Amino acid sequence: MTATIRIALTGIAGRMGRTLAEAIAADAQLTLAGAVERPDSSVIGTDVGELTGLGRNGLLVASELDQVVAGCDAVIDFTAPAATLAHLACCREAGRPLVIGTTGLDGAAREALSAAAVDIPVVYAPNYSVGVNLSLKLLDMAARVLGDSVDIEIIEAHHRHKVDAPSGTALRMGEVVAQALGRDLADVAVYGRQGHTGARERATIGFETIRAGDIVGDHTVLFAADGERLEITHKASSRMTFAAGAVRAAVWATGQPPGLYDMNDVLGL
Repeated sequence: MTATIRIALTGIAGRMGRTLAEAIAADAQLTLAGAVERPDSSVIGTDVGELTGLGRNGLLVASELDQVVAGCDAVIDFTAPAATLAHLACCREAGRPLVIGTTGLDGAAREALSAAAVDIPVVYAPNYSVGVNLSLKLLDMAARVLGDSVDIEIIEAHHRHKVDAPSGTALRMGEVVAQALGRDLADVAVYGRQGHTGARERATIGFETIRAGDIVGDHTVLFAADGERLEITHKASSRMTFAAGAVRAAVWATGQPPGLYDMNDVLGL
């Protein structure tokens, strides 16, 4: 009989936290063994089942990860950069795998991930959707085939509450395309246009950002040539697609040696 895998969630009161709790509850081989919110949150001490609408279960929301990490096999973190780094340090000290879905991590934060990955498995991906990660493979192929014969634009749309732009997924798509073309995204990215911009330079990769309503996440990469264009699009209609992928990553990480991984590793792509 397969042993139950115990997972802790940070940011339990957020949109993704609640959806992750639902994804865990739907799998008989998993159990939610810890739930954390920021110390000043009004939900500290609340029954997690009542908070997430899954039914009272006696598990209470904790104010710090170190209060619950010892009783878990893996941790999933969708919070904010500063909180994620604190959770990373806690998991490293406790020897627990960490799956990170936080976006907006800067270069220093990514270096911290690499340092922690010497001691624990760390899975970091801007998007945990299986479809998005398959799209990244398709983008690499399209960029290599089309080369310098096309103009490339990336259009992304999310709900009004998203605080970073462009999205981490859009940036990752740009990185994949730039790498396939032998370019450095930092040198060729153009983030929006206004005024008299002049003719478009072929080597640039444009980003356009939309924030509106309750859009879960839409991404399109446009490869436009004279006479034809190719569009590779992914649209998410539910956060459950991200939650299911993150939970899959957490289960996978419990069987891995220390290292820094992404969804390509989890999916074997």
